[in-house]
Amino acid sequence: MQTGFERTLVLLKPDAVQRRLIGRILQRFEQKGLAIVALKLVQVTDALAREQYAVHEGKEFYEPLVKFLTSSPIVACALEGVEAIATARKLMGATFGRDAQPGTIRGDFGISKRYNLIHGSDSPETAEFEIGLYFSPSEILDYRPSDLPWVYDLNGPEPV
Repeated sequence: MQTGFERTLVLLKPDAVQRRLIGRILQRFEQKGLAIVALKLVQVTDALAREQYAVHEGKEFYEPLVKFLTSSPIVACALEGVEAIATARKLMGATFGRDAQPGTIRGDFGISKRYNLIHGSDSPETAEFEIGLYFSPSEILDYRPSDLPWVYDLNGPEPV
């Protein structure tokens, strides 16, 4: 991974897959300048859903969330860039579509208070844990996109 960069996990949930929004959603991350370093279509098991969302166990939405996440394939991707976690979360928008600003993924494509299209890691520690749930180290590519010097100023010690 490039110095000054971080990685985040993004999941396109069953509603995004079933509504055929995969390409349109991934395009937003790429257009912003984040690099896709791992990508796959996954059928989430009950055990995987419970492990990922264990922090929410006991909350009223936990069981419906597990049922939803396992109801259809999802797309898992690891993204990389400067402040990738915060950038991805801004692109996603507020948790529920009807609360999200137009121009965000949830604001443009979502309205439900239960189905919210997408998940993104909320911290570097969570990102590391979640990426490890969905990808082995050999599935994450460490490469330098050819447009990187046009996305960031790479002339100093850290990308800007």
